[in-house]
Amino acid sequence: MISFSLAGQRALVTGANTGIGQAIAVALAGAGAEVIAAGRSSSAETVAMIVANGGTAREMQLDFADPMAAHDSFTAERIDILVNNAGIIRRADSVDFTEADWDAVMDVNLKAVFFTCQSFARAALARGAGGRIINVASLLSFQGGIRVPSYTASKHGVAGLTKLLANEWAAKGINVNAIAPGYIETNNTEALRADPDRSRSILERIPAGRWGKADDIAGTAVFLASPAAAYIHGAVLNVDGGWLAR
Repeated sequence: MISFSLAGQRALVTGANTGIGQAIAVALAGAGAEVIAAGRSSSAETVAMIVANGGTAREMQLDFADPMAAHDSFTAERIDILVNNAGIIRRADSVDFTEADWDAVMDVNLKAVFFTCQSFARAALARGAGGRIINVASLLSFQGGIRVPSYTASKHGVAGLTKLLANEWAAKGINVNAIAPGYIETNNTEALRADPDRSRSILERIPAGRWGKADDIAGTAVFLASPAAAYIHGAVLNVDGGWLAR
């Protein structure tokens, strides 16, 4: 299983205070990585979970309402794995959608992703090392959705950005890939799950017959961060219970 070991690696996971980010952080630590759990609010719970399982972790506060928040996060120490998971969503009919909601989502979900990737790559290339970048995309990197125009645009952007950065950095030893989660039980899908009709229609289309759990995403992140994925560049892997195959 050495091909899946992350021993000796240091990982920064954004949005690690809850949900998918928390599950990824715990899984990376379980595979042997030292984890920096970053979030807008405290990631103390995530750190405690990792430490309780014998892992090594600490928290960092990053609020991507400022897309340049992580600009200086890669110069003080070596970081081998970057997981761009932090994201927000705003819901409204497109005819009513505000500029403020558009900008807020695009800043966190796309602009911050690019400039965080840029800072990571600059530091990695300056020390002559490679690294792994894992962006969290979405089913709405492939589909349109409804009532989430800025979220859909941002996640289409994450998929495209992942491919572009892979084209530029693959030969330099930096793997850039993305995970596209399906309908997962997180804060972002709370409104959908609270709507009986919408929740039922979603569930009926998922071949696996259930909403996903955050842990369903974590193993894919470990794989993409590991030596086993050394020749994977620019992939957007959907982890969706079969939704896109339907």
